[in-house]
Amino acid sequence: MLVRVRSASVLGVSAVGVDVEVDVALGMPAFNLVGLAAGAVQESRVRVLAAVRNLGVKLPDKRITVNLAPADLRKEGTGFDLPIGLALLAACGEVPPDALEGLHLTGELSLSGEVKAVRGVLPQAIEARRAGARGLVVPEANAREAAVVDGVAVRPARHFGEVVAWARGLADLPPRPPEAMEPPAGGGLDLADVAGQEQAKRALEIAAAGGHNLLLFGPPGSGKTMLARRLPSILPPPTFEEAIEATVVHSVAGLTRGRGLLSERSFRAPHHSISDAGLVGGSSQLRPGEVSLAHHGVLFLDELPEFRRHVLEALRQPLEDGEVCIVRAARAVSFPAAFTLVAAMNPCPCGHHGDPRRACRCTGHELLRYRRRISGPLLDRIDLHVDVPAVPVGALPAAGSGEGSAAVRARVAAARALQAARGGTVNARLRGAGLRRACALDEAGRGLLQKAAEKLGLSARGHDRILRVARTIADLERSQAIAPHHLAEAVQYRALDRQAP
Repeated sequence: MLVRVRSASVLGVSAVGVDVEVDVALGMPAFNLVGLAAGAVQESRVRVLAAVRNLGVKLPDKRITVNLAPADLRKEGTGFDLPIGLALLAACGEVPPDALEGLHLTGELSLSGEVKAVRGVLPQAIEARRAGARGLVVPEANAREAAVVDGVAVRPARHFGEVVAWARGLADLPPRPPEAMEPPAGGGLDLADVAGQEQAKRALEIAAAGGHNLLLFGPPGSGKTMLARRLPSILPPPTFEEAIEATVVHSVAGLTRGRGLLSERSFRAPHHSISDAGLVGGSSQLRPGEVSLAHHGVLFLDELPEFRRHVLEALRQPLEDGEVCIVRAARAVSFPAAFTLVAAMNPCPCGHHGDPRRACRCTGHELLRYRRRISGPLLDRIDLHVDVPAVPVGALPAAGSGEGSAAVRARVAAARALQAARGGTVNARLRGAGLRRACALDEAGRGLLQKAAEKLGLSARGHDRILRVARTIADLERSQAIAPHHLAEAVQYRALDRQAP
């Protein structure tokens, strides 16, 4: 008897529908699984047979053939256990085949029959809705993320026996109510905790308002990391669409078990020993990297020159395009990577170049080699270069006396609303005709920008980045036009273009 049920295979950040076909026929007893299955999928025969046996069902001594169609699509992961097990029981007459019509199933089975969490349930829920499935059976640990997709009944399962009893009509498998987006949790880090550093705080506000990349450099202990970790506190909460996109990436990476829709923007801070595959994604299974896990959030690279050169160079495409395309011999996938980069570095190896309190011990050659760890093309893609000098202890105001994150976040949200109404995107993502329309200059502004570009030796990309930053500064002031003082402030944030090691 032949039975077919529906599941899906995750490819990048989307899911492709897969027909799980099980045929039980006369012949030498065997269990064959075909359809370009990876190792974890091939091992499902052991898990499924043990789960069926521990359910008290004795399978007939017949030839069992499982096909995962389309056969030319590589299947990975453990989510095919549940559909294979249920289709096998239906093919053996233990479950009515009609009960499986229109169902989409995913889940890993333990030997005892527990339904365990799997990766990529959210994109599978989106695929099930697109295909018109009447129901989606998922592990209970993945139910919250699947329930954010409206239009498909999500039925969480803890044990294989529950699903079998429900299919037989002997028990109920109640659907989970739709998952609403939770308000972001308060009480986190606050910008008021940072004493002094008013210029750096201003740059942080501009970066948040326009989605601009930011580089903070200064001596150890000047507050660079403290500032960077407070950037999420002044960003507005993600929209529903942004939250869905970010949650899909985390679902594919297996980071959403027991959680629903992400209500806060991600903040990722990988160690400088990370590999290029860990940063931009890849490996043999094509998993998303840190740049994609920071989608619509913040990627913080502390001690930037300590990262390996080829790892930093891998950032060029995602910084420019907002996505990363990974190509292997068998396939190519794209992961979204529209993040805000915040990097921090010391001015020299000893950390005290330009510090009036302590003398720098580095030679000119050491300083030049240290600065050259960050290539010009990468530096050109960072909009704001901000000097964070050490503040004398005697000049420090009391912590908590400065402006709090809530007030800054309100200005940032107002500026982003202007950008959304004007171009549908933050200023850092403006391109082509949209950039020219939003950043039109008068004659005085064009002259000022031309002089700055000549003096700093800016590339065309650097020229456009100053325009975008100036547009954001004008938006923070609710100004329709970019004035010369907006451009002048934007130019001063190209500090490393003004310095020569």
